[in-house]
Amino acid sequence: MTTQTDRAVGRRKCAIAQVKLIPGTGEIVVNGKSLEKAFPREHYRRIIMKPLATTETLGKFTVEVKVVGGGTTGQSDAICHGIARALVKYNEEFKKSLRQAGLLTRDPRIKERKKAGLKRARKAPQYTKR
Repeated sequence: MTTQTDRAVGRRKCAIAQVKLIPGTGEIVVNGKSLEKAFPREHYRRIIMKPLATTETLGKFTVEVKVVGGGTTGQSDAICHGIARALVKYNEEFKKSLRQAGLLTRDPRIKERKKAGLKRARKAPQYTKR
């Protein structure tokens, strides 16, 4: 266990979240905004809070996040991944419960590249018989 700030990086698709975990009030700040302003939908906020709820540390840490790239789903999952990794740095005993919840595994799925002769990654031009 450390008393200083714990930092970690979380990733999902094109989103990269740099997370700073500070023992404190339980406030979560994303890119200088409150969590409610940064993610108005409850679903995304629940995803972000999941690692803290799993380890029963909700309200014990102030979380500062800088997130870039991707959309809201990718960003919320990247923040979740980053918080989980920072919690493991803070206390190794959290690793088992976070691993069982699937929060430490990085989602490897990314956008497939466009192929030559196709309109997108897999969509072929329309076939005309006559």
